[in-house]
Amino acid sequence: MAITGELDLNGALAQLANARYAPESAGPGGTAPVTRQGAETLTVLTSLAEVRAAVNEIAATAQRLISIYTPDLEPDLFDQTAFLEIIKHFVLTRSFSKVRVLLAEPTRVMRDSNRFVAMGRRLSSCIDIRYVAAQAPQRASAYLIADDRAIVYRMRADSWDGVADINNPVAARLYLQEFDQVWNASAVERGLRTARRG
Repeated sequence: MAITGELDLNGALAQLANARYAPESAGPGGTAPVTRQGAETLTVLTSLAEVRAAVNEIAATAQRLISIYTPDLEPDLFDQTAFLEIIKHFVLTRSFSKVRVLLAEPTRVMRDSNRFVAMGRRLSSCIDIRYVAAQAPQRASAYLIADDRAIVYRMRADSWDGVADINNPVAARLYLQEFDQVWNASAVERGLRTARRG
């Protein structure tokens, strides 16, 4: 069953990646090609600057929930002032807003000073950080989902290659379902709440 789920997720990613390169010319018979809703909102990412801009843009669209799956709260993305301001504005201006973070490899976060973790300690009712449980399926990917509509996805967390779509509820919900399964299997990690900064 886990294999089927992984194939479904990879299929959704392939749909995202292929949508970017779908021909815009008329299809067979002179009619316009049928494309899924939101195809025009897909962006292919290849650099840190592009991923950082996409993460900030997608996070800024969230109305009630931001879900982040990351190996170690990558400082190049999540310990940047612009991103931290977006998160602070999100949790302080929206009622019942929530930021959930799943860490696949939290050792670096525990060792290094991280402003996102510090903010999470101060705003613990709005920002929740958990370690991925040992029994949960480990993934090499990294992603951020805003509500159940927008997503930034990298198949490999050690690469900046990925896709972003500000309006793809099908893919966003699919990855959100995976996130929720791992989230529910993972215990709250108190170490991040109490770790000394610096």
